[in-house]
Amino acid sequence: MGSGARATAGASRAADRHAWTARMIRPLSDAGVGTRQPFLRKTFEAKGGGQAILRISALGLYRAFINGKRVGDDQLTPGWTAYYDRLSYQTYDVGSLLVDGENVIDIWLGDGWYRSQMMWAHEHALLNTWGDRIAAIAEIELGGRAILASDTTWSSGLSPVVKSGIYFGETYDARLEGAPADQGAVLHEDFDPRVLVAHEVNGVKELDTLKPVSSFQDTEGRTIYDFGQNAAAYVSLKVKGEAGATILVEHSEILDKGEFCNTNLRSAPCLVTYILKGAGEEGYRPIFTFQGFRFARVTVTGKAEIVDIASVPISSAVTRTGWLTTGHPLVNRLVENSVWSQRSNFVDVPTDCPQRDERLGWTGDAQVFAATACYLHDSHDFFIKWLRDVMADQRADGEIAHVVPDPTRGHEDLYAGFYGSTGWGDAISIVPHALYRHYGNLDILRETLPAMIRWNDFVWSISNGPIVRPPRPWAGRGFTFGDWLQPKGPSEKPLPTIGDDAAATIYLHIAAKLTAKIAGLVGDEITEKRLSERAETVKAAFAHEFITPSGRLAYDDQTSYALAFLHDLIPEDKRAAAKEYFKATIARADGRIGTGFIGTPALLPALIKIGEPELAEAVFLQEEVPGWLYQVKNGATTIWERWDAIQADGSVFDPSMNSYNHYAYGAVCQWLFEEVVGLRPDEDEPGFRHIVFEPAIIAALSPVEAAHDSIAGRVEAGWRIEGDTVTWEVTVPEGARGTLVVPVGARNVILDGKPVSRGTEEGKQRLAVGSGRHIVIFAVAR
Repeated sequence: MGSGARATAGASRAADRHAWTARMIRPLSDAGVGTRQPFLRKTFEAKGGGQAILRISALGLYRAFINGKRVGDDQLTPGWTAYYDRLSYQTYDVGSLLVDGENVIDIWLGDGWYRSQMMWAHEHALLNTWGDRIAAIAEIELGGRAILASDTTWSSGLSPVVKSGIYFGETYDARLEGAPADQGAVLHEDFDPRVLVAHEVNGVKELDTLKPVSSFQDTEGRTIYDFGQNAAAYVSLKVKGEAGATILVEHSEILDKGEFCNTNLRSAPCLVTYILKGAGEEGYRPIFTFQGFRFARVTVTGKAEIVDIASVPISSAVTRTGWLTTGHPLVNRLVENSVWSQRSNFVDVPTDCPQRDERLGWTGDAQVFAATACYLHDSHDFFIKWLRDVMADQRADGEIAHVVPDPTRGHEDLYAGFYGSTGWGDAISIVPHALYRHYGNLDILRETLPAMIRWNDFVWSISNGPIVRPPRPWAGRGFTFGDWLQPKGPSEKPLPTIGDDAAATIYLHIAAKLTAKIAGLVGDEITEKRLSERAETVKAAFAHEFITPSGRLAYDDQTSYALAFLHDLIPEDKRAAAKEYFKATIARADGRIGTGFIGTPALLPALIKIGEPELAEAVFLQEEVPGWLYQVKNGATTIWERWDAIQADGSVFDPSMNSYNHYAYGAVCQWLFEEVVGLRPDEDEPGFRHIVFEPAIIAALSPVEAAHDSIAGRVEAGWRIEGDTVTWEVTVPEGARGTLVVPVGARNVILDGKPVSRGTEEGKQRLAVGSGRHIVIFAVAR
């Protein structure tokens, strides 16, 4: 990928608009949400040569066929956007599917995110969230002239998909294939074609299939298949048997003490039912749904047998760009778990989980994981698309929605105030900045800056000043999730955790400082000055409000110290004392993690920053709950939502809110890349044009190796320690440059075979290198 590959990615969205001749039409065969899914059909003529282009979109989900052959291989098209403002359309070259003369196009439609259940039933499950009628728009150009456009001359019928839904699953009756198109179509009169935008990302794709690693039968004779990997996926079935026989597939992430367990799915049935037509070997994969699972329980009713079964993962994260290994097998599995959690939760939208009655684009999860995502997979276009949805769903006062796309918008009577949380809404500044660091995209900063400013002004307005005091009720203006899901220690004497006021105030500072920096980058000097001054005001207010004269922070918890140190909120004269208090919070937790969603990504970087790599090592590598390696040791193949999701005896904790595929805590991979392996882009020369290599030598992880396919080329770094000698190797891509920051205390430094005369900056040796492979050898105290 060349350095200019991103040059136009943030260009004006007006360029994505197309002058449609087609109209959005809805099938008269559609009986509403939860009913048999309809299709649209049109016979048309194709004559002459030239390129044949299909442009297509839908309200709901679609799958298109020309002359019985499927168009493209994208899944869940047209994807999930802020439908009131933005609806993606796809463009396909369909020349190979056309014949000279008469052709037939069929467009199957599904309820999808548009109108099947959204949100959770224990409060208010939403149906028809964005509309109650599904519809499609399509046109074909051949040789530059229109040969097809959707209109009221199309006909409609009912597909074999008896029922489908994102949470429900799918029921497919193969006996109903080939149903006639015996009804008509009408215009979707209130559809505004100006919401149509060219699809901004590559489609959701199928990944390599996963065969069962084992299977067994339960006491009722049902077969349970273990595919060995939790994933966002669906089953692929090959079956044979009599017409009317039924295959029922249930899905689960875990076994509870060896038993199939899907109680954490809550109100999401996650059922796939296939009814055989009785015509030899039959194959089926769900069309309009997906599940999050590792295990599948199959019930066969009637005379039928499973010939083959597999799990088919799907994802928008299809291009892997980051690899990292260490000498510690559990850490290596943790990295792979993060990779799989990203794949599972990058299904057109960065979701929290792929399995239960949620699967929502939580902004807090996305902002803490964004940098890690950019290391592990190409995430540029994916986040650009999502950020545009974030801006579309931003409220008039500047509030950013908790989840994007936001199902609660337009349903405030059921979900009042589902927006405005610090740490979550801050995705509007943190995610664009991550894209700038990794890909050098200045355009996305320009595009999102107005939304950042409005968000920052909103947070200031919550309490009309630098100390933010969020209301406690969820629907309150400026409610914050704080440090969500942090462990609290023993119930009889819970460990202190950060207060909402401190968390919100810290994030006001983070956002003001970052937005000011971004304003400077794009040339908005007025905003840069105003928000820089605000950041300093908040910093002073934080010190006055939350730091005692002795240097102890008010809530005296790991998250407070980690965030405050990482973002330079502790005055110089208090840092030494605050450092000791910080260390004491870890000692009180028996050396374990005491942080939640916003504190965890900051914990280890903060310990490195204050000069405590050994303590960071101990916290990271301990294998008891709460800890990263506890879940790996207990069989996790993805990142868990809760530190204690499975108890030591193998039982499930709190099935009412317990996901086993949540990427937030996988943000630790950013620390592994940037501070353990030690490679990061220089923010002054983003996009890895200048790479800073600065490893923390943690002996227990040796040997460490990483590679990242940046837009500047492949970056590599790694080190190993033998005795007191460290051998450190890096590769700088052609056209880029690097700076090697040798750890403090290193002796007898040799670069590419030549001794290095000492040149220091704050006690560190900094060595400038050009493109190519470089080897550094030095001695350290052991």
